[in-house]
Amino acid sequence: MSLTIRGSAKARDQPTCNGFFCRMVCLPKCIFGGFSRVTGRRNQYQPSELQLQHPQLLQPPVVPEDWAFLVSFEQQYGTTHPFFYACSFMQALKIAEDEHKLMFMYLHSPEHPFTPSFCSRTLSSELVVQFLDANFVCWGAIADRGEGLQMAATLQPASFPFCAVIAPAAGNNMAVLQQMEGPIDPAELVEILQRTMEEQGSAFGTTVRGREEEHMRARIKEEERIKARAKEQEKLRADRQLREEQDAAYFVALQRDQEKENLRNARAQKSIEASNQTNYQNPGQMHREKQLGKPRQSSSVGEAQYKETTTHGKDTQILIRFPGGERREHNFSCIDKILSIYRYIDSLGLPGIANYRLISSFPRRLYSFDQMGMTLKDAGLHPRASLFVELL
Repeated sequence: MSLTIRGSAKARDQPTCNGFFCRMVCLPKCIFGGFSRVTGRRNQYQPSELQLQHPQLLQPPVVPEDWAFLVSFEQQYGTTHPFFYACSFMQALKIAEDEHKLMFMYLHSPEHPFTPSFCSRTLSSELVVQFLDANFVCWGAIADRGEGLQMAATLQPASFPFCAVIAPAAGNNMAVLQQMEGPIDPAELVEILQRTMEEQGSAFGTTVRGREEEHMRARIKEEERIKARAKEQEKLRADRQLREEQDAAYFVALQRDQEKENLRNARAQKSIEASNQTNYQNPGQMHREKQLGKPRQSSSVGEAQYKETTTHGKDTQILIRFPGGERREHNFSCIDKILSIYRYIDSLGLPGIANYRLISSFPRRLYSFDQMGMTLKDAGLHPRASLFVELL
């Protein structure tokens, strides 16, 4: 008898998929209870305490239904064969669904005349073993007992050996993508299975390569998202730590300078205050005016001059902090020079403020003689800024 690829009489009017046979089969309810029945049967094979105490009472072991096919096959044909899962049909179908593979089912009829040659030449062929193990979840059963008998009654094979390619389907159904009856050589079997995978697998969403690529893309995308989030969080932590370190370093340096200045000027504070009240002369201001080639004005005239020039067009607010804790706020124009701030401080006539320089806190920046001609806008002090007076 030659190989036959067909469907049952009930399914001859069913449509085909890509030129290959395909039909939906409703599984009997007894197939779905296979797992609980197998569990129950295995419990009754365990010896009782009385049998353990008296070994002569032990009965010969009964082969569980799930292992009957493998035991029968290996006793006659050896251990070279595809990896058949020793479990119920529904368990094997669930494994195939989880691994995104099709299921290869073999119904074994030990008494059929074509069975010995098929098992010894085809199923034991190295070509078939490697191909099935790499691409399918294999399940076998004896055709005249247990679930094998139930599947034979459902699929109604006309001859043996009987093989089928099964795919999971919704509800209590399975999709029979291909079935083969009768003898078949290894190369022909592999060719039929290969074509079934290529032409039928994608129609039922079970193409292994497509599923693996989809999962790989999703995994790569998730890893990239996690890495991007971790990188962003690390950058935020680094920026925050840098700001904290800069602020801490600046305030430590400022406190140290204030302490030094207070110690240096403690004894001469009263005489300096009296001298500045009568006739305040700022050496720092004189030096700056001399360097810029401008005549020096008295503090009272300078302060009055600033009062006159603050009537309009002032769009930059500068807060000035002095070593003694005093604060002064003044409005300037964005086109005013850094020198304007120095002139304003000199016009205040504050005691102890002679030679000094201006510093911004964050980012820390020094505004000394080299920046005198820079506008407030170019210096980054517009529209609002805070400066510290650091004594020299």
